[in-house]
Amino acid sequence: MRDLQQRGLTMVELLVALVISLLIALAAIAALTATRQGFSTVDAASQLRDNGRFTSDLIQRLVVQSGFKDVLYASQPATAAEIAANTAPNITGFNNALSSASDPLNAYTARTTGVDGYGSDILILRNQLVQLNANSNHADGSMIDCNGNSPTGTGSAPSARDERMASILSVAVSTGEPSLMCATVDSAGTISTSQPIIRGVENFQVLYGVDGFTTVNTQFTGPQDSVPDRYLRADQLVVGGVADSAATNSNWRRVRSLRIGMVLRGPPNSAQNSVAQTYYPFGSAKSSGTATAGSALSSADDKGTIFAAPADGRLRQVITFTVHLRNDQGL
Repeated sequence: MRDLQQRGLTMVELLVALVISLLIALAAIAALTATRQGFSTVDAASQLRDNGRFTSDLIQRLVVQSGFKDVLYASQPATAAEIAANTAPNITGFNNALSSASDPLNAYTARTTGVDGYGSDILILRNQLVQLNANSNHADGSMIDCNGNSPTGTGSAPSARDERMASILSVAVSTGEPSLMCATVDSAGTISTSQPIIRGVENFQVLYGVDGFTTVNTQFTGPQDSVPDRYLRADQLVVGGVADSAATNSNWRRVRSLRIGMVLRGPPNSAQNSVAQTYYPFGSAKSSGTATAGSALSSADDKGTIFAAPADGRLRQVITFTVHLRNDQGL
């Protein structure tokens, strides 16, 4: 009887117990991994929303400022000499372009396919500062540039109609990530080094709502009612291939609103699935009855408005908004 008593587990029972324990451990690890991935996705989505809100708020403020003139110049019409000087417009830009470090207001490099930021545009916004008081040459600090700075130093107040500061927005790679970059040019012509505003901006698209549209690449001569007739690319406003011609500048002064579209991406492995997707920066509506859903204002001629994202496991978000100009864009 004493030999028949159980003294331990058999080898079979031990193996069964080990297998069951292993399955439980694997299930727990899988659940932990899925939960952790879920937390990462939620964090990335929250960060993308914050980046989108910050970027859209900043751009809207800069666009609303564009064309602002101090009361001295806003209250007086431009002289014949000032008109003949063909001053650069308050809003300009370049399509599918990489900004120049030495002359960002006039020069650019065309982007080539396959590089980060391909299809992204450049947006240039100009405005005057506000004189602190009638006896001061200081600005009052109410205007900001794209870096958030408010120039107030000695001599910052405008002393001529064409004295304006400029903010240049573009996409470039910064510390390995495509980012929305800001460069500034003050009223004295001093150019700042381009700085990243928001990391992870893969695509930055700009369309210009023009008033009195006639035919692209010609001087617009139609009647003006301050309502955009059509949204065009930057290169469609250029006349005769000369960016600073009087006809081209006249077209830029007919811009009444801007349509902005961006694609922002999160860090690696922030998405639940790694699948290739197509994004439409200009919105979710159709451009016609037969167009692909999401292809509003998208065109194969406008690089980047149909954005094919790789299956890299990154979470992405599209930001789309329209800004109507507040200030008169004339001289």
